[in-house]
Amino acid sequence: MTDWNPGLYLKFDDQRTRPARDLLARVPHPGPRSVVDLGCGPGNSTELLHERWPAARIVGIDNSPGMLEQARRAHPDWLWEEHDVSAWRPAERYDVVYSNAALQWVGDHAGLFPRLLDGVAPGGFLAVQIPRNLDAPSHALMRDTAEEGAWREKLRGARETIAVAEPAFYYDLLAPKAARIDLWETEYAQIMDSADAVLEWVRGTGLRPFVARLDEAERAEFERRYLEKLRAAYATRADGRVLFPFRRLFIVAQA
Repeated sequence: MTDWNPGLYLKFDDQRTRPARDLLARVPHPGPRSVVDLGCGPGNSTELLHERWPAARIVGIDNSPGMLEQARRAHPDWLWEEHDVSAWRPAERYDVVYSNAALQWVGDHAGLFPRLLDGVAPGGFLAVQIPRNLDAPSHALMRDTAEEGAWREKLRGARETIAVAEPAFYYDLLAPKAARIDLWETEYAQIMDSADAVLEWVRGTGLRPFVARLDEAERAEFERRYLEKLRAAYATRADGRVLFPFRRLFIVAQA
């Protein structure tokens, strides 16, 4: 898969950062000494952590060289490390292990989440936000488009790595190891300029595994067909805009 595009990702910086703020607001740690941001991307969520805990040693971790390059340009004095979260094994326990909209790209949540909680110092917190909207039109129509074209075989299994379960699944995983758990879902009614903006949004995230397997002509045709479906699925409101509902799952577990 091609590397992430930080400019495209940050095109909707406000909407992407809002859940990160909502997650952070529910982490009650008064003053952690060490914090790690897993899947830090271009550093927009890491900035929030520094604002909240300026005295903490905060490390941003991502597997995208492009995202980390953007983060380092913005904050060259901060700590940024390239790691794959699926293989990450911390050399120390952190007071806060934080991850905003990243773990949906990592498989084996049954093994991952308990391991991440093991990386939290006693009394500290694991704080995670993951999108849970694979049944939304934006994502269902990707799969429909993938199934109907000549590219069908090329795109088979393009989204197999994404596996986000029901909230109860994560509760049952973490409850035996956690002192307490805060668990909730929010569906954001995101206001977009048009259905075309929905396409721009997913170009920076969920559409990547599909178009990465296509050549330039196939990619253009795929997006044309997909956009037609988006325009039919997301009704234009009286002011010309569309509502783009987006469900997210939040987990805060204390070690």
